[in-house]
Amino acid sequence: MKIKSFLAKPFANFIHRQINKDKLSAIADQEAIFQSLIKSASVTDFGKEHQFQSIRTHADFVKQVPVRDYEQYKEYIEKIKSGKQNVLWKGQPIYFAKTSGTTSGVKYIPITKDSIPNHIHSARNALLYYMAESGNAQFANGKMIFLSGSPELERVGGVATGRLSGIVNHHIPKYLQSNQLPSYETNCIEDWEEKLQQIVLETENQNMSLISGIPPWMQMYFDRLIEKTGKKVGDLFPNFSVMVQGGVNFEPYKQKLMDSIGRNIDTIELFPASEGFFAFQDNIHEPGLWLNTNSGIFYEFIPMDEIGKDHPKRLCLKEVELGVNYALVISSNAGLWAYSIGDTVKFISKEPYRILVTGRIKHFISAFGEHVIAEEVEYAVLKACEELGVSITEFTVAPFVSNDQGKSYHEWFVEFEHQPQDLPLFASSLEQNLRLKNTYYDDLITGNILAPLKITTIQKNGFIDYMKSIGKLGGQNKVPRLSNDRKIANELSVFISK
Repeated sequence: MKIKSFLAKPFANFIHRQINKDKLSAIADQEAIFQSLIKSASVTDFGKEHQFQSIRTHADFVKQVPVRDYEQYKEYIEKIKSGKQNVLWKGQPIYFAKTSGTTSGVKYIPITKDSIPNHIHSARNALLYYMAESGNAQFANGKMIFLSGSPELERVGGVATGRLSGIVNHHIPKYLQSNQLPSYETNCIEDWEEKLQQIVLETENQNMSLISGIPPWMQMYFDRLIEKTGKKVGDLFPNFSVMVQGGVNFEPYKQKLMDSIGRNIDTIELFPASEGFFAFQDNIHEPGLWLNTNSGIFYEFIPMDEIGKDHPKRLCLKEVELGVNYALVISSNAGLWAYSIGDTVKFISKEPYRILVTGRIKHFISAFGEHVIAEEVEYAVLKACEELGVSITEFTVAPFVSNDQGKSYHEWFVEFEHQPQDLPLFASSLEQNLRLKNTYYDDLITGNILAPLKITTIQKNGFIDYMKSIGKLGGQNKVPRLSNDRKIANELSVFISK
């Protein structure tokens, strides 16, 4: 046994025991975190404005602190950028995580000295927990891809600022730095295609054992490797045994990725964001992600039918129900208070608390009252592909609102790995599976209000070309599954198969 895997095993077992304890004390830990956050921030500008010194219970917090998104937080961020101390959290943030918002432009999410361990330790713990659960420690001896945005940071208001993945790159432990690929210089390359080509050159002859990234990026990387070497990824990297992924639902990509590897390997799903590292897959044989309940974040959950109300119902962890879609709201030691991160989740277990990420609050179709969400279209795609042996590369869905005598419908833009022999049959399978998941959509079809969905085929690499055309090609960007308007649909029109 090599030294790194040998030394990692006792630490992995320690982390495994600690997390299993956390699973049993989730409710108590959340209450303790809530009280600690309120006490610590009572001296801040935000705490004084919202009378934190008088908050004793969650009900008090709900009365005094409304739910906000980034747009409603900008005034506080601007104060921090001007150099002011003690605005949202004690002192100043040590970083701003810079991220693109769909409505707010560039967002600057604070990371403090108290919140940075959540990002660093949670990612580490996900791997160590897997090591203890699976017994696979050998991946620690090989090379690992930790794809990141550029680790070069700028200063904004005196605060080091960059992409979260670039910030985290500076905190990779020294004992793993010799295993890390690509190189610092390659991670600094801004042009995505140049960067990907350099990653291929740096890794094709290495002993790769772990590869991480969002599934569309990993597929692009695998395609380039296969194109250059003529080999399956698993033949090129015989010790490749763990794939770490997050950012989008893995299932629609899983089969093609495994085909590219040439065999099945273990996968670990993560749920990180600039606002915090919220959950990771603690059992590779079961669906769902364990909610990180003891890491400086207090969670609230808003039922989706409450979204848009002036005073939505806000539930604590102990109040959630299984199978209900919730908007995820957090308060944290980064200085975020009742902050809506934009993601939706549902619980599939309470012993321990495990979630599925079901989509984004703003990514849905309800042009006709159907309120179709990402989880439902992804389910329909997965089932249709399984039933008919079809493989797809990427897809998105938009409403088509008819202005003449024809009926409106959902338009699916799909890039196939190989065009199905019977496209109408595939469309019918999609339709039936979506109707099974969404009764509102089923009622609209049954009532002859909507026409059945239509598929528009996108040309090979069309989604990559589309993302390039809007300046969003890169390892951290992904195509929205759903839109409630025609903006993306119109932009995709030039990439339709002829």
